Amino acid sequence: MPTIKEELDRRQLLYSLLMPVMNLYVPGLDKGKGLYFLFVKSETRTPGGLLARPVLTSYYKSEHFKTRPYDPYNVYTSPNEAILCPDSFQSMYTQMLCGLQDRHQVLRVGAVFASGLLRAIRFLQLNWRQLSQDIETGTLNQKVTDPSLRECMGKILKPDPELARFVRHECSKENWEGIITRIWPNTKYLDVIVTGAMAQYIPTLDYYSGGLPKACTMYASSECYFGLNLNPMCKPSEVSYTIMPNMAYFEFLPHDPNSAGFTRDSPPKLVDLVDVEIGKEYELVITTYAGLCRYRVGDILRVTGFHNSAPQFHFVRRKNVLLSIDSDKTDEAELQKAVENASRLLREFNTSVVEYTSYADTKTIPGHYVIYWELLVKDAANSPTDDVLKQCCLAMEESMNSVYRQGRVADNSIGPLEIRVVKNGTFEELMDYAISRGASINQYKVPRCVNFTPIMELLDSRVVSTHFSPALPHWTPERRR
Repeated sequence: MPTIKEELDRRQLLYSLLMPVMNLYVPGLDKGKGLYFLFVKSETRTPGGLLARPVLTSYYKSEHFKTRPYDPYNVYTSPNEAILCPDSFQSMYTQMLCGLQDRHQVLRVGAVFASGLLRAIRFLQLNWRQLSQDIETGTLNQKVTDPSLRECMGKILKPDPELARFVRHECSKENWEGIITRIWPNTKYLDVIVTGAMAQYIPTLDYYSGGLPKACTMYASSECYFGLNLNPMCKPSEVSYTIMPNMAYFEFLPHDPNSAGFTRDSPPKLVDLVDVEIGKEYELVITTYAGLCRYRVGDILRVTGFHNSAPQFHFVRRKNVLLSIDSDKTDEAELQKAVENASRLLREFNTSVVEYTSYADTKTIPGHYVIYWELLVKDAANSPTDDVLKQCCLAMEESMNSVYRQGRVADNSIGPLEIRVVKNGTFEELMDYAISRGASINQYKVPRCVNFTPIMELLDSRVVSTHFSPALPHWTPERRR
């Protein structure tokens, strides 16, 4: 997405409004710190020489962030050196170490996405022994090799045997329910995005936090920042964002899921910001200061009300997205292509994929894609082996977009893809179930993504074998030619 230097000023303005709003609902946030797990990602250059990097990486590396003035409402436990370290392990390790050291001062815990916070909890589960050793001795683990980070942590770390004993005592327990409030007892809320695809993580967050409130403070994307939540402590299902009209020029495309789409003879009729109607759904269209012109973001929003004259929107969903674990977004066409590419490996076994569906499994940390396959094996004596099906998993991952592959390779935010082979006739049973619930036999289509519990239980009860991707897919920061 194109951006310009002045856009950072506009985004900084939105950031500056978040804490004054939050302070109306949670007083005293200037008396402590925020434990936020923030990370930069790889960057590259376009063939024309322009810097290309994720929008948050651009913000964290800017002078707006690095030389920000002291603000008692925005004090982080993580030093800049930890946030800006490009190695995800070293960055997470030192951010967690600082968060443990300041555990009594932490008033809020957060990450950009809910999945990122759960990844941090999983990191603590895996590394608490090394972390407590560092706290006890006041020395930094040798796995942290970044020179500026070692120098920075050398000034922060002090031996604290009592804290080390506490960390070992809490983390060695089998039950991790409420671990966030056990370790950071003064935490008032979690600051994470739990709307849209991230809603799937709410039960797990509740488990680890003891049901702390989850504040969704702002609505933004790579293309543009949109607005903020003026009632940040509301339930996730009730979140509405107030659009800030100075962020871009906003227009809205009335959304009708049953529409056949637009043609040259019936072009879309766009609605201005002031003309949207309560209760109706729209697809967001933006014209930005950086050069996007009437760009369809792909977000479906429902109008819930107005703040003065500014409309407020509930985020309904991303258009056409089937699967999402972190910042990845896989649509039906991508999934179909991945299945086609992987199924080529089955040809020499005279086997084909009869039907398939999928779901995003977020019970594991990190979450991963699960693909259910029903196979037609024409020669039982020469059926595909476990190794072949594992290679099918990898072939699917190689077919995914670069955001997915970066999450697998560089960010460790997505786990290995899994194929679950189901018994023959499973998808007929799925159709029978749908028809028994009122679906039309003439209109029925196999859903390419499922999340309804009875359907998941039916599929899982028919699984005959499971296979995971045996390696990481190919990904580099360099642009593919």
